[in-house]
Parts: sequence; structure tokens; C-alpha cells
Amino acid sequence: MTDRTSHTNRLARETSPYLLQHAHNPVDWYPWGPEALEKARAEGKPIFLSIGYAACHWCHVMEHESFEDEETAADLNRDFVPVKVDREERPDLDAIYMEAVQAMTGQGGWPMSVFLTPDGRPFYGGTYFPNTRRYGMPSFRDVLAGVARAWREDRDSVESAGSQLAEHIGSQVHGAGSQGAAARVGLDATVLDAAVVALERQFDAANGGWGGAPKFPQPMAIEYLLREHVRTGDQRPLAMVRRTLDKMAAGGIYDQIGGGFHRYATDAIWLVPHFEKMLYDNGQLARVYLHAYQVTRAERYREVVEETLDYAVREMLTPDAAFAASQDADTEGEEGKTYVWTLAEVNDVLGEDAPLFAAAYDVTERGNWEGHSILRRIRDDDALAGQFGVNPAEVDRRLRSSRQRLLERRNARPQPGRDDKVLAAWNGLMLAPFAEASRVLGRDDYAAVATRAADFLLTALIDENGRLHRSWKDGRASHNGVLEDYANLADGLLALYEATFEERWFTAARALMDRVLEHFADAAGGFFDTSDEHEKLITRPKGVQDNATPAGNSMATVVLLRLAAWTGEARYREAAENALALVGRLPGRHPTAFAQWLVAIGLALGPIDEVAVAGDPSSPEAKALLDVALGQYRPLQVVAAGSGSNGTVVPLLTDRPQLEGHPTAYLCRQFACQRPVTRPEELAEQLNRA
Repeated sequence: MTDRTSHTNRLARETSPYLLQHAHNPVDWYPWGPEALEKARAEGKPIFLSIGYAACHWCHVMEHESFEDEETAADLNRDFVPVKVDREERPDLDAIYMEAVQAMTGQGGWPMSVFLTPDGRPFYGGTYFPNTRRYGMPSFRDVLAGVARAWREDRDSVESAGSQLAEHIGSQVHGAGSQGAAARVGLDATVLDAAVVALERQFDAANGGWGGAPKFPQPMAIEYLLREHVRTGDQRPLAMVRRTLDKMAAGGIYDQIGGGFHRYATDAIWLVPHFEKMLYDNGQLARVYLHAYQVTRAERYREVVEETLDYAVREMLTPDAAFAASQDADTEGEEGKTYVWTLAEVNDVLGEDAPLFAAAYDVTERGNWEGHSILRRIRDDDALAGQFGVNPAEVDRRLRSSRQRLLERRNARPQPGRDDKVLAAWNGLMLAPFAEASRVLGRDDYAAVATRAADFLLTALIDENGRLHRSWKDGRASHNGVLEDYANLADGLLALYEATFEERWFTAARALMDRVLEHFADAAGGFFDTSDEHEKLITRPKGVQDNATPAGNSMATVVLLRLAAWTGEARYREAAENALALVGRLPGRHPTAFAQWLVAIGLALGPIDEVAVAGDPSSPEAKALLDVALGQYRPLQVVAAGSGSNGTVVPLLTDRPQLEGHPTAYLCRQFACQRPVTRPEELAEQLNRA
């Protein structure tokens, strides 16, 4: 293996922590760009494209085994132009070449390893390749030798395969719109009903969630089920929500002493997580736990929200006041090292409180994972009170104290690496729960966090022409914003508007979506993932399916439907309906793959209540009206508030005067308005009747 200080390649000029991890490999890495593509064309060499991300465990393994190895690096440098890409910075490239790898191998993942012609057409690929032949796989050097030989001896066939694969990728991308258009039918609530049935069929009634190991949190599916409960009053969706949220909050996937969620569980019972923490998971889960708290008033859900948001402030805020992308699963090369405990360590920290804590959180001499204990809550306060002969309030007090002491001890350990680049899309997903929680939980500090982050994002990531950049690191904005950046950030800004009623947030969100309509729209319906100002790639990606984060198309549809309610402008509604044609009735049959689309369908079917409160939002009378409108979870609703009836930028407030000098609420639904009211109980009656 190489001495990491003896080589420096072009990645040293980048800002991505993932790329910088490889800056001292002996591999002569290039970042994606004209320099690498021109070198491949000029020298007639294929490109080896490696795509990964900083928190990816097997990316680290492949780097150590192969990219730090001098002999492997010599093979790569001799026969290929090696290009390294951070998938979190370039989701467009990731989407295109993941489609290729899945078409070639039937599966995908990271690290992604793809061989391209000099003009970018993929012809061979896979994911992780070991440094020696094992797992029934060839070694990476075997792969390099085989590809190099094929390129030298049968280039015409390789080029032809690349052309065919590029055509396949293009047809998959552009076929998404035609499939939806052919299936375009008048949407109705049967799609939503069918999704509930499908989710029930796949539901793990014992452990919550959907499917077996590995098990992912599915916050969008949970959000949809909450909305279905509110829409219909049906208890079945709520039962699935509560079972899942309860089991996750008690499991090892949740950081029991530090707050926040790990990426996913490697088992079906939420015990053993993959220990990386992603900003987007924590943003989405904090928001859905907040909504579940509004519906159920379960105190544990409130605790999870606050613990998760407090974790984000403590560990994910960057010096610029925005949020970092992720924390690694590994510490010093060992997965989970920061987070797990032995009974001896717990005894040492907690002393006489150790037996109570160990009984609550499954800490044993043997451990529950590889000789260590992953903390999970296995007994509630009442059971512990009976076991230890104290009252439940005393149990709660002692456990809170114990968690704090263990966190202090844990903070003294080596910590996992942090990918501290700021991504627009993921920050949008975290803005929303901070904004909403500030009002629901009465936490002004959360509104301050969201405000500072939004100020930074709009200042640092948007250029003088209104174009949004995707990433910020080391004082530099980089990479064109893609659809999810615009849509997620707009969604977060609208949440911040409803929390503060500062109109600048509404203006900024609307400007972002107007650029989406102008530069991302596809005449066949929906939106491309890249703008018409983006660099030309082998195809223009157009993602439809929701994954760990909402598809750009589904989030854009949600935001446009809400903007249509605030503004009354048909162009927003029409663009959203054209996007819904992409998926037709697919969300009813495959709800976990189209969960954000189900949220969009619910909004499209509506009707959406439009609540305007005329008056100073900070006045006691206006606050009382807003508490009625926003105190409960009302997903089919938009709220505007302000005192300037005809000086406002929010059309919903226009021509809405105060009655007799008192803050006044106006409720409209489906183009019909109720009489304006000034008393909270009158507004509550109107909303409940509607």
C-alpha cells in the first residue's frame, strides 16, 4: 500500500470531502469535467468512472484495497483515464450511470464502477470489486485487464455496446413521460385507498415498517399514511404509523443518547443500524414525528423531534449556519465504534445508576452485537419502576441524567468523520422541520436556526441570475442545482414562511419554482432533473421514482400545488397535473416507491383550505387565529398572514382587510369563501366543518 503523503492528484483542488479523501491516492484521478474527457479523446483511452460518497463504508474499503495500491494504480493510470465523482454533488451523473449498471448487472449500489468510451457512453460496470478473487467475484485488477484487452482488441464491439446501452438509458428516461401519458386518467381517491391496502399487505405488524432486512425508515410512506388518517378518519393507517414510529424510536436505528437516526437497520427489528447518519433522513424523520405528535399528542414523538433537531444543531451545523451532509458509519476504520457500549463502560460512567440504565437499554455482559451493546429501549418507565421499586417520574429523571453523562463520555471518544459540504436539496429537507417545530413546539430557537440557514443558502448558493448551485464547501459554490435542489429548498422556504410569515421566504420559494417551470419543464409532462442550461450529457435524466429522498418531480409537484393555492395561478396547477401524468395509478400499486407522489395526489384531489389572516402576525389576536389554523395537523391547508392587504407579495392576502380594526381570518375552499371571522372559536368551527 502507498504512503498517503507521497502522491497528490487533481482532486486536491476540489472541495468535496469524498474527493479529497482520494486526493493522495497513487491513482491519477481527475474530477468529472472537460479536462478528463479531452484527455480520453486525445489518447483514445476509456474512462474508468468511480462514483461514491463520503459516508459509504464499501467505498472506503475499495479505496484502501485498490486505489491506495501502487500496482492497481499503475494499471489504472496506464490503460484508463480515472475519474472520481461524489454522487451527492452530481446526482445527474449518478442517475445516468446507475441506470447503466443496473441494466448491465441487474443491481446497483456504491461504490459504482463504470467503464466509459471517451465520449461518456458506458459499456461495462459494477459496484465494489475486491482486490483479490473472492465472494465469487473477479479481482479489480482482473477486471481492469479484461476491459483494457477488450478495448485494444475489439474496440468496435465495445463502442457498439456503449451505443446500445446509451440508447437504452435514453429510452428509459424519456419513456417515463409516455408511460404516464398513456395511463393518464382522472385521478380519484381510489389510488389513495389502493395504496393503503398495498402497504397493509407489506407491513411488518410485529416490528413496524415494510419488508425484511435491511429495513429502511420510509418517512414518505409514513407521511402519506398520516395524511390518509386525517383525510378519512380510518384508524388502520394510523396504527401502521404508530407501530413503525414506536419501534424505530426504541430501536438501535435511533441514537438513544445523542438523538438522530442512523441510515437504516441491517436487520428486520431495527436493532443493528448501518451507523452513518444522513442529513436527509433526519430532516424527513423529524418532520414526520412532528406531524405524528400533532395527531396523537404522544410525548415520545415530541421528544424524538427535539432530540433529533438538537442533534442536528450540535453535530451537523457548519460554521456558515447551514447543515453538513452526513456523518460516517466508521470511526477509525471500525463501523459503529463511537456508538456502542460494554457493560463495564456503563458501570464506570453511571455507578449506582448503571443497573437501571442497563435494564432499560439492553446493556449486558454478552452484548447484543459483536460483544458490544447497541442501545435500544426494551422496558418502559412503568416496568422499570416496578422492577427497581421507585416511581416512574424518578425512573425518567435518572435515565435522563444517565443519557447525558454517557453522551459526555461518548463525546470524548474518537468521532466519525463528517462530510461538511452543504447541499441545497438536503438543507431544504432540514429547513422544514425546524420551521414547523418552531411554531408547533414553541421553540423560537428553532426558527432562528432555520432563518440563519435559509439566509445563508439564498446568499451563497444563488447567483446574480437567479441560478441555484447545488453545493457549498470551503467558501465556494459549485455544480448546477438540479431539480431536487430547487424543489426541496422551495418546500423548506414555504415551511419557514408559514412559521414566520416573513414574505421574503415566500418570494424566494416562488422564484425558485418559476425557474423550474422555465428551465426544467418537459413538454411531455413533468420535469427533467437538469436544466436547459446544464452541461450536455449522454442523456438528460428525468427521475420519477422516490428513493431515500423524494424524486425531484414528486416534490416539485407538491410545491406547485401548494403555490397554486397561495397564488390562485393556474400555471402552477397545470404544471403539477402534467407531472402527475408521469405516474398515473402506479403509486396505488407500488406505494413505497412512489410515496411522495401519493402526498401529491392527495393535495391534487384536495380540496385545499386557504386560510388568510389579515393583521400583524405577532399581535395576540392574530396569534390566536394562527394557533387555531396551525395548531393541529392540517395537511390540506395553506396559511398566509400579514397586515399589508394590498402591499403584499402573497396573493392570498390581497384585498383582505381587517374587520373593525381586528385581525381577521378568511377561509376559502374550492373557489368559495366563508364569511370573515375575528374570533378563534369561529375559525375553528369553520375549519372543522370544512
